[in-house]
Amino acid sequence: MGIAIVLTVPACRKHKMDGMKMEEKNINYPAAYIVNGETNTLSVINLNSNTVTDTIELMSSGAGMPMWPHHVYHHTAGDMHHLAIGVPGMDLSEGHSGGMAGMKGKVLVVDGVKGTVLKELEVPAMNHNAVYSPDGNEIWTSQMGMNGKVLVYDAKTFTLKKTIAVGMEPAEVTFSADGSKAYVANGGDNTVSVIDPATKTVITTIAVDADPVGAWVGYDGKMYVDNEEGESISVVDVATNTVVQTIPLGFMPGSAAHNQVKKELWVTDPDNGKVHYWTWNTVGNQWSHSGSFNTGAGAHAVAFTGDGNTAYVTNQLAASVSVINVTDHSKIKDISVGKKPNGIVIKQ
Repeated sequence: MGIAIVLTVPACRKHKMDGMKMEEKNINYPAAYIVNGETNTLSVINLNSNTVTDTIELMSSGAGMPMWPHHVYHHTAGDMHHLAIGVPGMDLSEGHSGGMAGMKGKVLVVDGVKGTVLKELEVPAMNHNAVYSPDGNEIWTSQMGMNGKVLVYDAKTFTLKKTIAVGMEPAEVTFSADGSKAYVANGGDNTVSVIDPATKTVITTIAVDADPVGAWVGYDGKMYVDNEEGESISVVDVATNTVVQTIPLGFMPGSAAHNQVKKELWVTDPDNGKVHYWTWNTVGNQWSHSGSFNTGAGAHAVAFTGDGNTAYVTNQLAASVSVINVTDHSKIKDISVGKKPNGIVIKQ
């Protein structure tokens, strides 16, 4: 990645949201946004300099108790860059149990350029994430109860359009790379619900290993399900709705990320502060373990730059982000961010 001059952020007017005044920023550079759960902030890393150049306050209650914002997703149209963030209301860094009956969650919508909170939407139950539909017209979020649901909101009016019944204790909601299907990992009954985004109905339910957390997008016609208790990855074929490979890990996964350029599958190992990677074996038509490298304590989420050459890994217990050279899997540097960083997304 070439080095560019860091742009100076000019003084901006203030924006008021739900009683909180927020100073508008000018994040008009390639950036990684890191959700800091304990500090209720987004750290913004300038990809040209690999330094934190902005911090976005997320919650109107930001000066008080943390609400534990968790995962972040990006939608862009023209010059508009919006971020959707799920706020479960509790710390999920050491597992997903412990939620109390009646706990509510939130969905935050943030202007990724101005750094302002556009909407703080309360939802009936704690949620794992919030994600834009492929066309950007909707925001989908899970409801992590025994009677699992996915709520679909209009992205402009924030009105509820549809409630979809899924499995028990659903966590991450994701979409396939081609946008043809939505996936919900149901940790309570070891399944993944597959949903038609157009009709918003469940197409099928796929059995996977124990305690799935997310079906992470692959750019090879697959989805990669991280099973925490099962210590495995279930590889789901998007076209056939079947598990075509189960990858044993030997550790509890944090998340999985597919690098389509380098043709590698990365899985974070939070307990050991590592990332393991697999390469595609054309002889056996399956993923083969190829090595691992150190990042930081509580390694959690991975984001690749568009050229596939650089990766950013959040380390929840180290309060840092590791920058990795993908070609040789060497660490370029660690960047200090807020407390309990988890979700990450890149804007280029």
